[in-house]
Amino acid sequence: MLDDRAKLLLRTLVDRYIADGQPVGSRALSQMPGLELSSATIRNIMADLEDLGLLASPHTSAGRIPTARGYRMVVDAMLTAEPAGLFRQIPTSLTLEPEQPKQVVAKAAHMLSDLSQFVGVVVSPRRGSAFRHIDFLRLSERRVLVILVSPGGDVQNRVLFTETDFDQPRLTEAASHLNQHYSGMDMEQVRASLRGEVEHLQGEIAALMEAAIQASAEELQDHGQDVVIVGERNLLSVTDFSSDMTQLRRAFELFEQKTQLMRLLDESIQAAGVHIYIGGESGSLPVEELSVVSAPYHVGGQVVGTLGVIGPVRMPYRRMVDIVDITSKLVSGALSPR
Repeated sequence: MLDDRAKLLLRTLVDRYIADGQPVGSRALSQMPGLELSSATIRNIMADLEDLGLLASPHTSAGRIPTARGYRMVVDAMLTAEPAGLFRQIPTSLTLEPEQPKQVVAKAAHMLSDLSQFVGVVVSPRRGSAFRHIDFLRLSERRVLVILVSPGGDVQNRVLFTETDFDQPRLTEAASHLNQHYSGMDMEQVRASLRGEVEHLQGEIAALMEAAIQASAEELQDHGQDVVIVGERNLLSVTDFSSDMTQLRRAFELFEQKTQLMRLLDESIQAAGVHIYIGGESGSLPVEELSVVSAPYHVGGQVVGTLGVIGPVRMPYRRMVDIVDITSKLVSGALSPR
């Protein structure tokens, strides 16, 4: 455990390093307001922090830089503090209006990137296998368009080839039956119930309904969770990456593949509030010079997705935490039923 002086010095060094990106020496720290420690005392504390693996000495420089463990100690303490009040810094135009989920997700990713000047990422809401409304539209002989509206408001279309040529009135009747009796139910429940209703429905209509539900379930599965990434080019202007093309290339590979990134963000879906991943700290993040600040968002009280900011390890974490926390609340409000 660190005493208060060591904690304050570590926090001050991290803030200074984040601000200018240069190793911080004892002389510079002795001039920082609030420390009120001699250079000799600062050197001793810095040596102790280095022995604990919280600071490192790059090359032959007399200054120190924080390690991943050093960042972690500072950000963990920061997460227990009061938020910095970023609400007052967000223009009123940066709000999320309730629209189709895809549009809300896209706007949120742009908002995260614009506010942070790094990379904004949003994992789209988890899709269930239920429907809110279904319609059938006759396209031509034995071709029917299935129009499916999900509980979240997304619309998917699927063309169904049928053995029977249904006229539009019969298609309307079938859709009305499904909407009246099965709206909001899981597709597996609908399929099981339809099999029990075969005796009471005309065989052709029952077959149409079962085929439509199968196609609709496949459509929902095909349009599963996705991740929207905005602002990757912002990393090109970050000194930490422009001087290390290997790390930059690995970062862009992470964005292109998406699978590993989604797996990382899925880990934070279980966390309450904001979660921070610091590159090089563990095997969770494959790029040592990247950090992720993420948080889950909710619909109807249920966690349905995650969002966050991806940037250099040397990022202003206090501001990023506020940006992510506020955006998650805006997304939750925009997507939740009113």
